[in-house]
Amino acid sequence: MQFLKTLFWALLVGVMVAFALNNMTMVPLKLWGTLYADVNLPLLLLVTFLAGFLPTFVALHLTRWRLRQRIAATDRTLADLHRADTAPVIAAEAIPTTNPGATL
Repeated sequence: MQFLKTLFWALLVGVMVAFALNNMTMVPLKLWGTLYADVNLPLLLLVTFLAGFLPTFVALHLTRWRLRQRIAATDRTLADLHRADTAPVIAAEAIPTTNPGATL
């Protein structure tokens, strides 16, 4: 299985490198006003991919972290409740009671 995973990533990197080499053209980018920047197309595609991927990736990891914290808090609460359930219970006969109708 590890071999197939490595083969997949190697093929994906190979396709990306072939695409980058075949499309190594300069693309004019209008920044503002009359200011233009000439950028390689593969670099522009990489930057736009990262601009869309990174916020989603960070949001995913923050959500997973928050859910792990909630699960840990729930586990701690359940463990506390379980300890409280297994605590020794004092029998009702052992508790001294007074008879309200008795006279002294």
